[in-house]
Amino acid sequence: MNLSIVYSTRQTQFQAATFSGGLETNLSKIASFGYDGVELAIRDPSQVNIDELEKLVQKNNLIVPAIGTGQAWGEEGLSFTDPDPEVRTVAVERIRSHIPVAERFQAVIIIGLIRGILKPGVSHPQAMEWMYEALRSCSQAAKTLGVRLALEPINRYETSLINYVQQGLDLIKEVREDNFGLLLDTFHMNIEEPSIEESIRACGDRIFHFHVADSNRWHPGAGHLNFESVLKALHVTGYQGFVSGEFLAHPDADTAAQKSINYLKPIINKIIRLQ
Repeated sequence: MNLSIVYSTRQTQFQAATFSGGLETNLSKIASFGYDGVELAIRDPSQVNIDELEKLVQKNNLIVPAIGTGQAWGEEGLSFTDPDPEVRTVAVERIRSHIPVAERFQAVIIIGLIRGILKPGVSHPQAMEWMYEALRSCSQAAKTLGVRLALEPINRYETSLINYVQQGLDLIKEVREDNFGLLLDTFHMNIEEPSIEESIRACGDRIFHFHVADSNRWHPGAGHLNFESVLKALHVTGYQGFVSGEFLAHPDADTAAQKSINYLKPIINKIIRLQ
């Protein structure tokens, strides 16, 4: 297990993107803290100089394990479950536009709130059908380039569409594509799961990416979650990917990022030593 942290390529309203803006400065800083990778939050790939981004990622010896897409929902209102078919179409096209970028970095594409929320006048079954259709379309397009998609179960206060892990596993059965899996996030799991560890174990090899934040959405070590127990459960599944920090920049991004890696690295090293 390696460590990464979220960086948004532009200033964003999403507060759990620990770093944002200032590409060269922030990537250099993330590398200097000891992170192995950077998870890129990209609203619209057409608005980003991917060549420059790739050069700076390589210059700082970082890996891009995943690409976050949620800003398209938060700042443009795009979603798979909007009652307007044009909005749904644009949302699917937006995810498909991430596929060449993800192939370039060998990164997972995250499906977070771009799946949408249940809007007035839309039944839950109808919203889910639209979601199935969109996810199948995106997964099939991604498969041709060897790219994987990971849907994140998100807590009930943010959406009513896929809140906990078992719903995510049921969704995998509906989508029926082997490059479609889950992103698990300790902040959301702490709200929704009876046992974080049991839910992780239930996912097995369908965990494609993993987010960490403590119970208060501050950096790991600032709340009451038992990260040694959580990461042991993750390790038991055979997970070989990144553990990516997505937490509030409290008291500031630099302090939170440094405290997180100082807290998590010894835990991960201990787990690996004991295997």
